[in-house]
Amino acid sequence: MADEHEMTSAEDQALADEWAAALGESGDAGQSDIDALLAADAGHSASGSRLPMEEFGSSPKHNGPVNLEGPNLDVILDIPVTISMEVGATDINIRNLLQLNQGSVIELDRLAGEPLDVLVNGTLIAHGEVVVVNEKFGIRLTDVISPSERIKKLR
Repeated sequence: MADEHEMTSAEDQALADEWAAALGESGDAGQSDIDALLAADAGHSASGSRLPMEEFGSSPKHNGPVNLEGPNLDVILDIPVTISMEVGATDINIRNLLQLNQGSVIELDRLAGEPLDVLVNGTLIAHGEVVVVNEKFGIRLTDVISPSERIKKLR
């Protein structure tokens, strides 16, 4: 038992020596140098020479029209987004949800023939009507919400 304790402390000492050597190789900075840097930093913040952090407001400083052209837009053009069409919605309690089975009918909040909502990542961008394209469902956009209106809805 004593041999095991001596071996562990010898391993700990070897590890401590390795760390000391590595820290010695990294530079001549000692604790006094670190304390001096911290004291200098505290002096700057006390004298007010630091610039205040910029506050992010709820509205951008530039309230002009949205420009979709420019070099910065190229960075985000290949980001995938999820587009979905919403036929309608309704609220249902869990008791009724658990009673649903094949053939159940759920009444939605939309009238028949009313345009569908087109959502991109959950944000409404357009309205449209259902069409069939090559034996698959599609949607024909009937009303596209302008980019500036979409940004206003995000605020």
